[in-house]
Amino acid sequence: MAGRRTKTSFAAGELAPELFGRGDLRAFSNGARRLRNVVIQPTGGVARRPGLRHLADLPGAARLVAFEFNTEQTYLVVLTAGQMLVFKDDVQVAALAAGWTAQMLPQMAWTQNADTLLLFHPEMLPKRITRSSHTAWTIADFAFTREPMHAFAPGTTLQPSATSGSISLVANADIFTAQHVGARIAIKGRRATITAVDGPRNATATTIDTLVDSAATTEWEEAVFSAARGWPVCGCFHQARLVLGGSRDLPNRLWLSRTGDLTDFDTGIGLDDEAIDFALMSDQVNAIRGVFSGRHLQVFTSGAEWMVSGDPLTPSSIQLSRQTRIGSPVDRMVPPVDVDGSTVFVARAGKSVYEFAYTDVSDAYQANDLAIIARHLVGNPVSMAYDQTQRLLHMVMADGSIGTLTLYRAEQVIAWTRQETQGRFTAVGETDGRVYAVVQRNGTHRLERFDATLNLDGALSGTATAPRDEWTGLGHLEGQAVGVLADGAPAGTAQVAAGRIVLDAPATDVQVGLAYTHLIEPLPPQLDGSTGTGAAPLRLVSVTFRLLETPALSVDIGRGVQPVPFRRLDTALLDAAPPAFTGDVSLRALGWRRDAMAPLWCIEGDAPLPLTLLSVTTEMRMTS
Repeated sequence: MAGRRTKTSFAAGELAPELFGRGDLRAFSNGARRLRNVVIQPTGGVARRPGLRHLADLPGAARLVAFEFNTEQTYLVVLTAGQMLVFKDDVQVAALAAGWTAQMLPQMAWTQNADTLLLFHPEMLPKRITRSSHTAWTIADFAFTREPMHAFAPGTTLQPSATSGSISLVANADIFTAQHVGARIAIKGRRATITAVDGPRNATATTIDTLVDSAATTEWEEAVFSAARGWPVCGCFHQARLVLGGSRDLPNRLWLSRTGDLTDFDTGIGLDDEAIDFALMSDQVNAIRGVFSGRHLQVFTSGAEWMVSGDPLTPSSIQLSRQTRIGSPVDRMVPPVDVDGSTVFVARAGKSVYEFAYTDVSDAYQANDLAIIARHLVGNPVSMAYDQTQRLLHMVMADGSIGTLTLYRAEQVIAWTRQETQGRFTAVGETDGRVYAVVQRNGTHRLERFDATLNLDGALSGTATAPRDEWTGLGHLEGQAVGVLADGAPAGTAQVAAGRIVLDAPATDVQVGLAYTHLIEPLPPQLDGSTGTGAAPLRLVSVTFRLLETPALSVDIGRGVQPVPFRRLDTALLDAAPPAFTGDVSLRALGWRRDAMAPLWCIEGDAPLPLTLLSVTTEMRMTS
């Protein structure tokens, strides 16, 4: 019995091994067994991923934050322990000392408005980063004109010694700690700042407003945010208000600033433009882990996802409703991202990625699992960025790999692939169509950028007016065996010594970096047709690959990985750049196979050249 099948699309991406017995799924016709160091195109083809250009050595682990001043001025902010670096067009333009530590980086959150970037951490007073010129940047504490207040010790009395100036405060319970120094309190609505703590029941304060009287009272509050109570966990801007989500001592509470005044959180008497303060109350824990401004204000908590509605949001019009019960991670901060109007977030369990989308029919949000058929590629994501230009969502996993999702619903493309490198990815960021990654190699951290002109990792490129065999400036690859592309042709490997390499033949244009292997492996043939999983011997008669602008191809059709000659080349051209090939390449195969799970073919190679596979046609024969 003979059969001929054409695979015209890889739009389902790599499928989880648990699905190898589900030949009834539609995804099998467009899926693959393994897709490594490749990306799925919106049209369904599969291409070798871009290489990584080396930009800078970093002092340690880092988080990447996009800063867009306007459409023409975009920057990449790199947060490292005790330092902030700013890059513009791959060049560092500023470096500032900062107060955060390496241990704080995983929980850092951020939001931007115009020329101001706000950074949040539950143990750090929010930082305000501003840009005044191309190279002039500042980091300052975010200054509240009026902080939100809360009664942390209801029923406890507090007695001031006077109504103005420096006063003593006496409580009838243990409420003060040394961390209260600098915190504000409000006694019957009148504010004062604590300047010293003399004991758990005694403190000294300086009044800001003249107090009503000096009588003992239970009508007092203290600032929500302070060293004693913790700082905001996250924030965003929504309807001309600054939204702050959660704190260490009030993890399930939201605060919205006064309209048009991002520093005033005084709720006043509840006027439409005054600040708003409320808690998420439900039957489960709801520690806020993210706030996002979309069609509505979206709130992501440790146990559920919420919608805050009201047009506009005012103290009297605001409505809060729980939408789904997925939950977000609590041990790390992975800010949600917008993908075509939907909000993509990481599930608390660490094995799922959800699309939080509003539906007009039900007038509610739904959470759709984007990783349901590729669960094995998702493992505790730690960083996420969306490249809208290429329609690729990159997610750095805890194991150092990147799961790349091509998400293009108009063409029904939801496809996962896996990116690997010599070392491990630790963070990813995107700005103005450029995707950056922090990569840990040989115990050091580097800032690198995906570059479509490269097919090597940690790579640098260079040109010369005259051919030369010695190339320098490779100190970041010291002692390593590197791949070389010379004048467009693979030139084997070289050893970096004293920051330089020596080529066998001089060249005027080179790329030098670490090789990476691409892999395209189909699903077992028995699982994607009507013949079932029969144990009868199977023979691959021929396979035809349709390629687009592909200079080199290595294929395994049962005899090991071997390069495929596209056409006969003159021996004088063997050292020249191989021409890009577009068209069909047909290979004949021999031998019968008894392993029903073995792939019929496999494309694998590390040649630093582009590859694009559009379709595959196989001709098979089975015994009846």
